[in-house]
This record gives sequence, structure tokens and C-alpha cells, in this order.
Amino acid sequence: MFFQLRVHHSLYNYNRGISFLSSSYLRSLATTSLLLNSNQTVTEPLAKSDLESIVLKQYSHGKFHNLIQNAVALPSVLLTACQNLSLAAANSSASSTTELADRVSRRFSIEEMGREIREGEFDIRSCCVEFESEPRLVLPNLRLNVLIEAIRMILEIVYDDRFATFSYGGRVGMGRHTAIRYLKNSVENPRWWFRVSFVREVFGVRNVDKLCRFVEEKINDGLLVEMMKKMFEFGVLRVELGGCDKGRGFPQECGLSSVLINVYFDGVDKEIQDMRLKMKMKMKMNDPPRVGVEDDSVFYKPINIYAVRYLDEILVITSGSKMLTMELKKKVVDVLEERLDLRVDRVNTSIHSAVSEKISFLGMYLQAVPPSVLRPPMSEKAVRAMKKYERQKEVRRVELRNARERNRKTLGLKIFRHVLKKLKQSNGFRCEFEIENEVRDIFRSWGEEVMQEFMGSLDERWIWHWLLTRGDFLSLRHIREKLPQDLIDAYDEFQEQVDKHLSPTQAKKELEDEEKRVEEEEEKRYAERTVQDLTKLCMKVSAPEELVRKAVKLVGFTNNMGRPRPISHLLALEDSDIIKWYAGVGRKWLDFFCCCHNYKMVKIIVSYHMRFSCILTLAEKHRSTKREAIKHYTKDLKVSDPHGNEEVYFPGEREVKMMGDKNLSDPRPVDGTLSLLLIRLASDEPLHSCAASFCERSDTIMYRIHLLQNRLQINPLDEEKWVRGMGTIHSALNRKCLPLCSAHISDVYLGKMTLQDVDGSSFIDLK
Repeated sequence: MFFQLRVHHSLYNYNRGISFLSSSYLRSLATTSLLLNSNQTVTEPLAKSDLESIVLKQYSHGKFHNLIQNAVALPSVLLTACQNLSLAAANSSASSTTELADRVSRRFSIEEMGREIREGEFDIRSCCVEFESEPRLVLPNLRLNVLIEAIRMILEIVYDDRFATFSYGGRVGMGRHTAIRYLKNSVENPRWWFRVSFVREVFGVRNVDKLCRFVEEKINDGLLVEMMKKMFEFGVLRVELGGCDKGRGFPQECGLSSVLINVYFDGVDKEIQDMRLKMKMKMKMNDPPRVGVEDDSVFYKPINIYAVRYLDEILVITSGSKMLTMELKKKVVDVLEERLDLRVDRVNTSIHSAVSEKISFLGMYLQAVPPSVLRPPMSEKAVRAMKKYERQKEVRRVELRNARERNRKTLGLKIFRHVLKKLKQSNGFRCEFEIENEVRDIFRSWGEEVMQEFMGSLDERWIWHWLLTRGDFLSLRHIREKLPQDLIDAYDEFQEQVDKHLSPTQAKKELEDEEKRVEEEEEKRYAERTVQDLTKLCMKVSAPEELVRKAVKLVGFTNNMGRPRPISHLLALEDSDIIKWYAGVGRKWLDFFCCCHNYKMVKIIVSYHMRFSCILTLAEKHRSTKREAIKHYTKDLKVSDPHGNEEVYFPGEREVKMMGDKNLSDPRPVDGTLSLLLIRLASDEPLHSCAASFCERSDTIMYRIHLLQNRLQINPLDEEKWVRGMGTIHSALNRKCLPLCSAHISDVYLGKMTLQDVDGSSFIDLK
């Protein structure tokens, strides 16, 4: 069967210093010890290595057994899941980490929850929070969120090493930027590519059954399969292919979605991997190594197949012919439709030329271009500017040299006058200190520097050689015969020394050789660039400029003429909250598009349009002018905290200029921060605890959620009015209220926290 995992492959992945418990007796003994330990009170979460050892102990005969009972239900594992969900614990010190168990126990008993999970009595339906809307929205409460996170951690350990190398998303260190960097650095000479597009559809019963069968191939745990089916049935776990809500931090996305999507598509990944291996073997058989052929004389272009999958986005690239790409596309589409029961949009899943057409992937545009497009040579204007700068440096160097010589001459004359004065006043120059050696060293160093500068100047040597050799009458034969031999020998020796030290012929030859070498190197580099442009193609990654500008205009950062304007819906916020919201959107955009070739365009939008839109919003709120707002907040948008300290949230102009392609990360798109506004309610509502997971603060403020699509009354499915590829938070949460403390509302505005990180039962419906 296609999805059957081979035993030797699984042993290969887990044979890294871990002894497997193949005996059922040892496995039952380990299970008993774990169950005994599960009744003890746990105060600290587990480290990753300890969690891996617990999971791997359940491996036997090619499968993992009873992971829910022996791993997920352990209080230590549940406490580790609570730590992952707790935003306060993630940013706290080691002392506050020990208090995590106390904060959890004030909400529910983690030991009792583990017992319910182990005995199959955990009621998933009672932990679901359903909102009346169309389409349906069901969110998990805090207890169910803990269970989902615990299952996710266990499945990540089981499957992460088994996924294909080109499978990105939902994995540690395998995010969007990692996939883009792979495309930029590893893909060579792309010719044709296609992106698999799915019909927008939610996982049905058949898809859920297939997913459970795939899980059962590696995990023998009926309780886990039953929990997954219940989550799909109740709507708390929902997978929609072809949409724009995966990996963006939206509340409607379950924490298990990413890993389960990777499990579901793992069979397709294995099929594509087999195609790649077969193509490599075929190329080795058809193209034996050429003996006696220089590398520079032959341009060898092997046919390669590249693939990248980020959750349900699949991109396949080939460096071969279009017929090969068509065969590859047919195989991939057949596997997706026949074996995975997925509906592929065949119209949008079309083959494109990598050279002449752009393709959209991961919210960016990809295109194959020559290397000179990514690293262009210096333009004529830049060359003229560089030569002008070199001339200015040379003039400055000559000025400094002349000033140094002038100062030396002045100092030397002062020394000689002083010595001569002392000699005239006395019979000899006497001094309490011996300065003869010091003066001699000074003059020697001056002389050496002058000689080095003189010998390095070709013009000076030429002039002095001409002066000392002109009127050379002593070289005439009838003159030399009448002069003494000693004088002739001294003259010949002098001429030899002049030719040896002052003749510019050798220096001129060396200078000409150096200029010739530099010219040859420049010609060689030009030839290499030309050959690379004709024989090599690289991957160019660009930000969708028209979509970014459309989003800027849609939200209200700019007017119809593209100039910054204020956003009236933000006037109800505090000054610091307005700046934080702008800073969160701006930094999200800068982080997401930092790997793009046209990153400068994004910098301009953030540094100019958004900065001055924020200044105009603050000016309109306080009924002042733009000049007065800049004078008060400065262009860096500084704001004072309650203690009077100045804080800067918005990236400064210099900071924006220095930004670029930095670390490997998986930044969430700006969609969630851009389309969400939290407006403070002016009401006397009773105090509620903070909606953030395991936050202990009760000094909260009630905020009402305002979503962009509801505020503008635009259907996100209408691509003419909405921004294509921009996801949205579920409309059922519009005008819902949420209690948040000052720390977490700041994290929401800055984009560090999303509505996916709050308790689903904390949403309040206030009229």
C-alpha cells in the first residue's frame, strides 16, 4: 500500500542511542511505573528530552502504543502543555515557573484531568464554546486547549523526524522563511513549475476517516483516534483546504491542525520524494562522468525536481522540459484526488514558465531570473560617483602629506635655530638631558618617510633622473680619454647608482603590469557574469507590491491619491495604544517581507505612509496640527509611560534602514493584527480575570472587538474589493467583548499575542 511505513525506515529514524522496548513485559512494567508516578503531585514541567524519553518508551514492534494513557494523561505532560499556553510563564523568570502549578490548580485539578483522560471520561463537548453564526464557529475552553497542546507535543515527537525534508509549517525551525531560503539557495535553473490549488472545502467524514487510518499506521491508540473524531464532530478541530486561515494565529484554527495536515499529506511527500530519487538515478545512468573534460569547457545542466510544501500549499519546480513537468503534475494530482479524496482546482493548478511568469507562494511572488538581476553590476552613475570619491580621497591625502611636510620643515628649522643659538652662546652645546639620540631618531624617521614617498612617486623619480643625467658630456669618448681614470670610475659608479635608484623604467613597467592585471581581472569577472547570465537562473522572491498597497489603502493608511491619512476608528484609543497598533502592523510587515528583493518598497510604506498616518491620527485626536504632533511625539513616536519614562514602539527611521534578511523564523502574516481593533468600553462592568491563558491579573479592562471586514462591510471572498490572499478572523467574534490586563492588551496591539492565545470561554456578548 502507498502509505504503508516500512519497518526498517522507522528503525533508522529512532536508532540514535535509544534502546527500544520490544518486549511486552518491559513495556507493561514501564507503563505501570508511569501510572504510579501519575498520582504524584507535579510542580515543574518537563524538559523536551524527558518528554521524548516518555514517548519513545511506548515504541515497540514498529508502532507507538497507548500514548494517551501513558504520555498525554501524565500530570507532568499536562503541566508542560500549560506552560506552553501560558504567556506569562513564557516571559517570566525561573522562580515564577515554579508557581505555574499553583496558577493551574486555581482553575482546575491537573491530576483529576489526567485521570479523566486516562480512563476515557474527559467530556470534550462540555469544553466547547459554540457561537451562533454561519459558518459555524466552535472554540475550545482552557481545559480543552491544554489537552490539544499536550496531544500536539506528543504527535510532534512521533512524526517530526519522519516528515520529508521539504515539508514546512507546524514544525520547529521549519517556517516560511526557511522554505523561502531553501528556494533562494538550493533551486538551480528552474524552467517550469506549478502550484497545487485546492477547491475551498472543509474536511469531511471520509477525509477524517483517512486521517485516522494514517495515524493508526504508526500509533496503536484507539483513545487518541476517538478523541480526534470527537473534535472533528463537535467542530473544535476544523481543517479547511484552499483557505487563508492556516498558520496565521486566527482563533478558528485549532492547535492540532498543522501537525494533522502534515500527517495527511505525508504520503504525497513520500511520492514526490520517490520521483526525485528516480530522476537522480536516471540522470546518473544516462550521464556518466566525462573523463578528460575541463569544467570550464562544458556547461552541464542536470534535470532536477524540487518541491516545497507549507501545510496545504504545494509548489513543484523542475529544470527539465514541459512534458516532464506535465507528467509530474498528473502523478501528483492523481495521488491527491484518488488516494487522499481531495478536490484539486485543475484550472488554477496549471503549469507556468518560471522565466516569463511570476507565481504566488507563501504570500510572495517567485520568478526565475539571471544572477545579474539579483546582484546587478554597478551602473555608470555609481561608477562615476565612486571615481569622484576616489579622487576626493586622493586630494585629501595630498593635502595631509603637504601639511605634514610643512610642519616637519617648521619644526626642523626651529630645532636647528635653537642648536645654533646655543652653540654661539657657549663653546659647545650642553644639556642636562641627552637628547642627541632622540633627535637623531626623529630625523631618521622623517628621512625614511620622505624617501619612501619619493620612491613611490613615479613623476618625482623621472624629474630627478632627468636632472642628474642631462648634459652627460663625461660620457663622450674624446672627453673621457683626457680625464683621470679615478674620476671616470667615480662618474660611472655614480651613474649606475642613479640608474639603479632613480630610473623610472622598472617602476613604470611594474605600474603598467598592475594596471594590466586589474584590467584582465575586470574582463574575467565581466565574462563570468555574462556566462552566468546566459547559463544560470536563480530564484527571485518579491513582495506583492500591488496587494500591499491595496491593503494599505483598504485599512485607511492612505487616501485615493496614495498620501497618508488619519484613521478615525482609532481615535477612541489611548495615545500609547494607537502607536502600539501602528508599530505592531509595521513590524509584522517588516519581519514577514524581510527576505524579499523589493524589501525597500515595504520599508517606504512603513517608514513614511504608516508613520505619518499615525502622526495625523494623533493630531486629529488632540485637534492639533501635524507640526505640533511631530514636535510633541517626534518622528520616532515617543510616548511616556505612567512613570514618566519615554518608550519607543514604532521602528525608527534608522532602524528601518538597517533591517534586512536576518534569522530563520516563521513570522505570522500581518492579517490578524491588521484586521483587528480592540476598543475600550466605557462601562461599569464587574471585574473579570484576564482572558489570556493562565493570567492571574484581575485588574482588567473590557474591550470590544471590531473586525475590518465587518467595519467596511466587505465580503472577504470578493477578490475585487478584498485583498487576495489576506485572511480574516471569523466574523462571529465581531463586537464580542474580551477582558484583558494592561500587559496582554499591549501584546495584542504589538502583534505578540493573537486571539488564538486566549480562552475561548472568555468572550462576552455585551449589547
